[in-house]
Amino acid sequence: MALHIMKLCVGADGVEDLAVWQTHQVTKLKRRTPVCGTRMWPKRVDEVLAGGSLYWVIKGAVVVRQKIVAIEEVKDEHGLRCGLWLDPVLLRTAPQPRRAFQGWRYLTPADAPADLETRKGAGALPPELQAELVALGAW
Repeated sequence: MALHIMKLCVGADGVEDLAVWQTHQVTKLKRRTPVCGTRMWPKRVDEVLAGGSLYWVIKGAVVVRQKIVAIEEVKDEHGLRCGLWLDPVLLRTAPQPRRAFQGWRYLTPADAPADLETRKGAGALPPELQAELVALGAW
């Protein structure tokens, strides 16, 4: 069974900011795919690589995910770290509120939010309205 990872997307105001940052990684830094560097290595690597995704928390809610394609060392501005190498496709999810936390957390498939395409009618709502509904606790 696949296991997911959830991480805060620090400094991003929306999915568009994440997309710009990842495009910069591929075009300017010449990375093969976008990568998220973390200090701690997952102990359950095989489960994560069996179809797991990185679920991004932006502005207090999980709103997007990316399939994790590899977990390998990466060198970034902090030195050598664990690299979560990601599929470049950003898949929006139904917003799911999350409090701030440090590092990353495992996320089981049962607790992961559904992709917007699979939630009837959700894709028709603008992201700003979705964020407002999450903030009000109505989503």
